[in-house]
Amino acid sequence: MLKITNTSVTAPPPHLSPSSSSTTTTTQKNLLNHINRRHLLTALSISISTSHLSIPVADARGLFQMPPPGLTNQYYLVRAGESEFESLGIINTNPVAKTSVDSGLSEKGKKQIVKAALQLKEMGACDTGCWIWPSITQRAYQTAEIIASVNRISRSYIVPEYSFLDARGLGAYEGKNLEAVSEVYALDTISPRNKPPPIDDGTPNESVADVFVRVTQLMSILETQYSEETIIIVSPDSDDLTILQAGLVGLDLRRHRDLSFAPGEVRYVDISSIPAYKQPASAVYKCRNPPICN
Repeated sequence: MLKITNTSVTAPPPHLSPSSSSTTTTTQKNLLNHINRRHLLTALSISISTSHLSIPVADARGLFQMPPPGLTNQYYLVRAGESEFESLGIINTNPVAKTSVDSGLSEKGKKQIVKAALQLKEMGACDTGCWIWPSITQRAYQTAEIIASVNRISRSYIVPEYSFLDARGLGAYEGKNLEAVSEVYALDTISPRNKPPPIDDGTPNESVADVFVRVTQLMSILETQYSEETIIIVSPDSDDLTILQAGLVGLDLRRHRDLSFAPGEVRYVDISSIPAYKQPASAVYKCRNPPICN
């Protein structure tokens, strides 16, 4: 804590000459002015600091909680188009391969994203400008480039995300047929903390709760860094987006699969409701404290 002490200046001793006294008086005035300015600045800094401290912690930006009472920005969620791996029906979630050519868009995937980019244009997503946040995964970044080109957005507004938007790591399912992912979703419906079996090739085995932490951190960054902007989030897979949207609308994370995204699908974020065509069968699946939804 700053401590302000009173400073006094005494009159010159009587034995000083008039010229010395005049010089001393000038010095005293300068010193007093310096002290007064310093005290004024100190008082102002204390006042500013105190006003900062008076802001309730819960109102501070950056402390993002799911589901949020509101959002500072507008968001669109986009799943990347089909990748080369997906066209072959192969599960590929190892982050080591996320920038490889095989993780890029297939020919079908490119067509899906041109359609998605035109849809965003029709929705007016970037009419007044927008930021595009893609995963650094090849197919997601290529998706972002196509969206930017179609909507005439400068590449400088593409902000690559290096970890929070990685495809969900499926552990021992890596390299298996895409149809095997249904076994992972069966585990998800039991508990958001269930993990796929591990593997020793560097592929993470992530639960729904693990992904939920990542996407919540992403939203915390976006809601802190931007204000009243439009942001397009581009994910390489469906799970990042379904878990994010479930958290935003307060849907039990065990039911995130009900919100599944097809390759190239675009969705505007409305935290006030779950899309009508994705409504779960029962309201019992509402969750106000994810990932704890029991």
